[in-house]
Formats: sequence, C-alpha cells, structure tokens
Amino acid sequence: MVEVPKAKIVITREDKPSSGRYVARVEGKPEAEMTFSKAGEKILIIDHTGVPDELGGLGVGKALVENMVMDVRARGLKIIPLCPFTNATLRKHPEWQDILKDPF
Repeated sequence: MVEVPKAKIVITREDKPSSGRYVARVEGKPEAEMTFSKAGEKILIIDHTGVPDELGGLGVGKALVENMVMDVRARGLKIIPLCPFTNATLRKHPEWQDILKDPF
C-alpha cells in the first residue's frame, strides 16, 4: 500500500501468462491501472497507464509507477516504458532508472 496525503491507495499486481497490470484502488472510486506485456522472463513492457478523472490530482498515477518500480526491483526484472506517462515519470526520478532495460 502506498499512501499519499490526499488518498489511501491500495495497489495490487494481477498476472496473466503474457501480460498483466497493476491496479490502484481508492475506496468509493473507479480503479486506475498500469498495463504491461511480458517480453520473456525478465522484461516487462509498460504500455499504458490509465487514471480516471475522478482520481486526478491525488497522486494515483505516480503511486502506480512507484509501486511498479519497487515490485520490479524486488523481482529482479527490467522494463521498457512505452507508456508516455510512465516514461515521463521515470525521467523525473533518476533514482528509479535502474530498472530500465535501456537507460535514457
């Protein structure tokens, strides 16, 4: 769970054989998600981050990226950030860039 000043956000990972998503839930609101495809055993391609308007400004998108970074590190994986939001957020946080398959 990641907490930000404006909302309590619970984030979980859902895996399928070749894809998956991180899902952010805020009580009483629609869910936000970050989707990915698996490129082999050690690489995730982050392809989309979607945050409903109702969750705008609460830090949900950044929380999804931060949670993904911690999870990927813990699992020894690397990512390719095709999603524009994830790519831009990682560029703002050099301390998270160690998870990139190819450095910026």
